Amino acid sequence: MGQDQTKQQIEKGLQLYQSNQTEKALQVWMKVLEKSSDLVGRFRVLGCLVTAHSEMGRYKEMLKIDTARELEDADFLLESYLNLARSNEKLCEFHKTISYCKTCLGLPGTRAAAQLGGQVSLSMGNAFLGLSLFQKALESFEKALRYAHNNDDTMLECRVCCSLGSFYAQVKDYEKALFFPCKAAELVNDYGKGWSLKYRAMSQYHMAVAYRLLGHLGNAMECCEESMKIALQHGDRPLQALCLLCFADIHRSRGDLETAFPRYDSAMSIMTEIGNRLGQVQVLLGVAKCWVARKALDKALDAIERAQDLAEEVGNKLSQLKLHCLSEGICRSKGLQRELRAHVVRFHECVEETELYCGLCGESIGEKNSRLQALPCSHIFHLRCLQNNGTRSCPNCRRSSMKPGFV
Repeated sequence: MGQDQTKQQIEKGLQLYQSNQTEKALQVWMKVLEKSSDLVGRFRVLGCLVTAHSEMGRYKEMLKIDTARELEDADFLLESYLNLARSNEKLCEFHKTISYCKTCLGLPGTRAAAQLGGQVSLSMGNAFLGLSLFQKALESFEKALRYAHNNDDTMLECRVCCSLGSFYAQVKDYEKALFFPCKAAELVNDYGKGWSLKYRAMSQYHMAVAYRLLGHLGNAMECCEESMKIALQHGDRPLQALCLLCFADIHRSRGDLETAFPRYDSAMSIMTEIGNRLGQVQVLLGVAKCWVARKALDKALDAIERAQDLAEEVGNKLSQLKLHCLSEGICRSKGLQRELRAHVVRFHECVEETELYCGLCGESIGEKNSRLQALPCSHIFHLRCLQNNGTRSCPNCRRSSMKPGFV
């Protein structure tokens, strides 16, 4: 199969993929890999397969770099390492993701660097967020946003806004958690006529999460239903799992536990199938809260124990913090003093490790909904504390500079 025929088959596959005939598209692309001798064409097919496998949750199929090495081309090598970073991000191998992203950034300057640099920063930010390293995550997201603005890349800006929505949802600034996915939805409406519907689905999902946290459950359900509809049309298994989790959380917020439990079960089934271990932690946390509401504390503790194992495995400190906090309440109810003390100690250790406290008032960040503000160094504080203190320099950085041996 020559270059022209390879190009035709790639385009044929893309047309099938965009018309939701995913399996037929995969068959066409796999045939190109089998029969084409055009290395550049083969590499482009691998890129198509990476995107398709990602949307179907087949993350292990994304781990491909051989063709790029054959080409000995720095641009293709950069793209391949980025694909490896993304696949490991989806598999919750966050340290590997960061390592591959650093490899990308360490490659000699290439034509692709300007185009892909923002995507590398976004993937690194998502990995740091997965590890609950919030300052580093915010630094990476802001860097990705600068790439997007400098290159007029509205698709990248849309993705970064969704990640920022997730960031602020986790640190409980629900106003910003809603603002950023709403901004993403605006970008889809203004520029997304030729984009994949996944961008609309992604923004709607993150809006649903924020609306639920704000207690606007009707809006949350509406946005989640819109996202789920698109996810089902495209066979997007990862997004289906997230929507099912969001539906379950909405029903739990309404006190409808009978409806919440089967949604959590369905979400867990897909999360397990695709290897999203952090998603499994979030499901188990919701299940534990349901059991607590039913006063079935032993069942809640069982779900928490399973979630803790997974959270420690992937290195997500925020989930560990939440689980210790929930365990603390249960142990207090059951009068388990020794276990209670252990969870209190570990909870405060997690707060220190995640730096989830305001350097001005000393109170925890992420304990309740509050407006936050990031300084240029990406340390975050309560907005009211910055306004009351009139602070221009970061107290966290100032303290770090006074540590012994700091130069």
